Amino acid sequence: MTLPMIDLADALKARAVMTADDVLAIRRVAWPDGKIDAVEADAIFALNDAIAAPPAEWVAFFVEAITAYVVQQQAPTGYVDEAKAAWLMARIDADGRVESRAELETLVKTLEVAVNVPETLKDYALRQIEAVVTSGAGPTRSGALDPGSINATEVTLLRRMLFAAAGDGPGCISQGEAELLFRLKAATMGAANAPEWKTLFVQAVGNHLMAHSDYRPLSRERAGQLDAFMNDTQTSVGGFLGRMGQSLASGAFLDLFGSKPAKPDHDAAVAADRAIAPGEAAWLKAQVDADGTLDDFEKALLAFVAEESGRPAF
Repeated sequence: MTLPMIDLADALKARAVMTADDVLAIRRVAWPDGKIDAVEADAIFALNDAIAAPPAEWVAFFVEAITAYVVQQQAPTGYVDEAKAAWLMARIDADGRVESRAELETLVKTLEVAVNVPETLKDYALRQIEAVVTSGAGPTRSGALDPGSINATEVTLLRRMLFAAAGDGPGCISQGEAELLFRLKAATMGAANAPEWKTLFVQAVGNHLMAHSDYRPLSRERAGQLDAFMNDTQTSVGGFLGRMGQSLASGAFLDLFGSKPAKPDHDAAVAADRAIAPGEAAWLKAQVDADGTLDDFEKALLAFVAEESGRPAF
């Protein structure tokens, strides 16, 4: 369906206007089998760049199609490889920054639906939100520029990125993410920010210091090995059992699937993570002392940590 998609995209770019009916036509031409090929993905991005005010239906289609192309259409499914991550960042950067809400939403959705993505893409996604907040320009802004403030839409997108399955610390906030939050706090202090921003700051940094998570995604390489093993339809039952016996004897089978770990004391692990370790206290003190003042956000954070951990952080 590549050629019909390109022809339709060219016609819409020449017209420079898109309707909901046009989006339905694109969906039917480009996605009859639920797959988007590389040429179609490029055409969809080019069309997004060319239409200044697309309908809401286009944003929904763009996010769905590009996310499927980036996340689902390579093995192992759900693991974004370096090539797809580089392609996505290059397409977004073609005009110098995240220019449309569709692009920004696609970044967030990719982190939410993927099992894991390269570190470069995680860092890139968070930098886009930071750039919008500090510059006051971007797809979450309209009207006059207001640099150094954070609005409700940006808080929501930031929360989704921070807690996304494929984020920097899946299920938890990483140190890099917590330091980003401190930078955003410094950049927006005293501005007319969304009230949700203070709540997110306190909860997310508190999560970094005290949250416990047992979740660790498989590496892309290990997931690929498991995928290949489960999809091997060419091996006879007898041959499979024989090879499995050999693998058990050599330890290769356990290496593929992971040996069964000793059962941890979950409650003890949760309690240990909830306590503020000396290194965490030193990190937090350095962040709080960085500007020489104790602001309302930091006071709220320290109160939250003391209440949750049962003692002052430092």
